[in-house]
Amino acid sequence: MPSFDIASKVDLQTLDNAINTVKKEISNRFDFKDSHVSIELNKKDYIVNIEVESDMKMKQVIDVIISRAIKQGIDGNAFNFEKDAYPSGKVVKKEVSVTNGLKQDDAKKIVKLIKDSGLKVQAQIMDEIVRVTAKKIDDLQEVIAMLRGANLAFPLQFTNMKS
Repeated sequence: MPSFDIASKVDLQTLDNAINTVKKEISNRFDFKDSHVSIELNKKDYIVNIEVESDMKMKQVIDVIISRAIKQGIDGNAFNFEKDAYPSGKVVKKEVSVTNGLKQDDAKKIVKLIKDSGLKVQAQIMDEIVRVTAKKIDDLQEVIAMLRGANLAFPLQFTNMKS
């Protein structure tokens, strides 16, 4: 039976390259000259720690991170900017988590969308992926097209296609 997996992961090397590009760009920018800026990637937990002097510079750093990540092929929705920046002495700090694997709630949303579509496919949650199987590859391609047009708030990758 044909099948494929739906995942939501960010390649660690690509993310590391994007963060290094951001560091290089910010060190070369005139508006950040002589100001404290620290951007560190925690590769184990997929968290980007940002430390700057003001809220305005925090917004500029976030804009640069999103633009560089998109140029590297990382979806902008992969970053979770929901945690507020907090002052710590003379600097403002922020932790930005990066999506690595589907959460249970998101996986349930995907399965519900697939079941509501009425297509003749089976979807099952397997840890951090959703596996979709069907009798025809055309049905699987319809599922992919439907999910791409669904405007979900998290990035999706369609992997491991088997016929």
